[in-house]
Amino acid sequence: MDYIKIRFGDNFDELGSKIEKTIEDMFRSMNPVFSLSACTWKPQMDIYEIPGKIIIIAEIAGVNKENLEVEISSKAVKIYGHRTELPRVENTKYRLAEIQYGKFERILFLPAPIDTDKVTASYLNGFLQIRLAKLPPADIHKVPITEE
Repeated sequence: MDYIKIRFGDNFDELGSKIEKTIEDMFRSMNPVFSLSACTWKPQMDIYEIPGKIIIIAEIAGVNKENLEVEISSKAVKIYGHRTELPRVENTKYRLAEIQYGKFERILFLPAPIDTDKVTASYLNGFLQIRLAKLPPADIHKVPITEE
C-alpha cells in the first residue's frame, strides 16, 4: 500500500508577502503566463462538514503521489506539490494551452478544531480526499460569582 505524505505541526512555512501575491494574482488574471515567481497554479478544492468530520477534496489530476504533500495542524491544512509539464509536440501550433503546470500550494483554514491523530487521505482518479475528525466540543464550565 502506498501512503500519501502527511506532516503534522503548528506552523507552516511562510505564506509569502500578501502584497506580492495580490500583485501576482492581478497580473496572472490578465495573462496566466505572467508570474513574478516560479510557475504556480491553484487546484480547485471543496471543503465541507458532515457530523463529526471535515472533508476536503482537491482536484489535482496529473500530479504523481510522490510529488504531493499534506501538512496538518489542528487549525489548517496545507496541500502542496507540483505537476510536471507534458512534453510539447514539436512543429505544432498550439491553439489553446490552458493546462497549468508547476508548483502549487493551498492552505485551508478549518471551520473547527480537528483531531490530528484521526486523519486519513486517499488519491483516486485525480482527486485527493482528506478526511479529518473533528474534536468534540469542549465542556463549558460555569464559574460561580461570589461577593467579596
